[in-house]
Amino acid sequence: MEAFPDLASLSDDDLKRLIDDLTQEEHEVSYRRRILHGKIDLLRAELQARLRETGGKSVLEQVDVDRLAAILAGKAVPPAEG
Repeated sequence: MEAFPDLASLSDDDLKRLIDDLTQEEHEVSYRRRILHGKIDLLRAELQARLRETGGKSVLEQVDVDRLAAILAGKAVPPAEG
């Protein structure tokens, strides 16, 4: 972060320019914040919709962790094709 200038050394025009610059920066930051909040709201809505579809349960609750571990370790027999 840059140091704040020595205000006594700035002319009136410099002060006005600094005010304008910082005001513009604040508008840009506010805009970016609103965009981020919008994205967060969309993601939360998507998550809520998914939880409603699964009754609040994670899709991972249906995973047999022990069987998956055995498969990944190469210890499980592959399912029969048929």
